[in-house]
Amino acid sequence: MNNASYWILRCEHRLLTLSGSAPEGIFPSGPAADFGHPEQALHIGDLHGFPCYAADVAQLPEIPGGEATSLRAIFQLAGAETFALAGRATQLLDWQNNHRFCGKCGTPTAMKAGETAMQCPACGLLAYPRISPAVMVLVRDGDKLLLGRSPHFKSGVFSALAGFVEPGETLEECAAREVREEVGIEIANLRYFHSQPWPFPNSLMVAFFADYAGGTITPDPQEIEAADWFPLDALPLLPDPVSISRRLIEAARQG
Repeated sequence: MNNASYWILRCEHRLLTLSGSAPEGIFPSGPAADFGHPEQALHIGDLHGFPCYAADVAQLPEIPGGEATSLRAIFQLAGAETFALAGRATQLLDWQNNHRFCGKCGTPTAMKAGETAMQCPACGLLAYPRISPAVMVLVRDGDKLLLGRSPHFKSGVFSALAGFVEPGETLEECAAREVREEVGIEIANLRYFHSQPWPFPNSLMVAFFADYAGGTITPDPQEIEAADWFPLDALPLLPDPVSISRRLIEAARQG
């Protein structure tokens, strides 16, 4: 491993960061020996032109300025690019931990050389990192947006509707089904906005705009605690800027 490498070290879902550092120096750098030669370290890409490795550790190293930081906080501290890399690190670490044994025959697995896959030496089964696609839909009716809130949201926060894609389903079919199931209305004119890897734990959020096409809002009590139409100039408390839902709503508000 390169002596000038960055390290994303995780312990109990907290990442080691350097307090008071500029965004480009939020993660510590140095040879593996400086951090106790972490086992099963994964090369997850480059950061500021240098290799970046990730590893789970039993205890975060004690280094000057070091502190344990949540993944969500990385966005505010270092921006979207570094947050995305940290998200990739946590997803790959979770994948490595969850596929230590073959799901077919139970044999201990090992990383396949030259490929991001855990391989069973007995039956040859390959386990690739899991990605769970999810669709987000912001429905508009004139100058009003349809927003809902899950019981799991922070108090007062409303967002666009979202749900996971089911086997054999297209993104378009998922969008119509999720809106229908969650609030009982129909949509039309689906338009792609953007996508975002969402490492909580392993989603790929695909966001769309849509137009209202009929029906009365009837929230599914299992999924949605409240939903309503909100004027563009009187929106409720919105999700944090780290999420694509906030960018989707802001894009609608700006025209």
